Amino acid sequence: MENAKKKFAERLRKAMEAAGYEPKPAVLEREFNTRFWGDPMTLHGVRRWLRGETLPSQEKLLVLAEWLEVPPQELSFGEDALKRVEQRRARWDSGIGYQDRELFEAFLKLPVPQRKLVREVILTFAKVHVTEPAQKRLKKPE
Repeated sequence: MENAKKKFAERLRKAMEAAGYEPKPAVLEREFNTRFWGDPMTLHGVRRWLRGETLPSQEKLLVLAEWLEVPPQELSFGEDALKRVEQRRARWDSGIGYQDRELFEAFLKLPVPQRKLVREVILTFAKVHVTEPAQKRLKKPE
């Protein structure tokens, strides 16, 4: 968790610089508090964000992201995590056709108990499919 806090602080400082602000606690306190409608942050509180000692709440993270014009996921988790999610989504989108999409839509419309049953059947087939090639390799030709 400490590493996540340090990485967040680094991303916050870089986002502030990219937006044209000095990454100083006084600047962060002033700019954040002019945009946040809840209890104001103290100088000590924002300093702890910049030093990587604490993380802001989700509500405060959204305000920071909007102010700095950075996606909240990128500010929170980093650009690499965002890219991995986008790559996985692109792989998912390109990997299935319209028939599979119809199947997934139908699956999602099922009641929860039936979805659970269908899920178990699919996972069982997947396990068997994975072990069959391994079993064929283990069998010696007669």
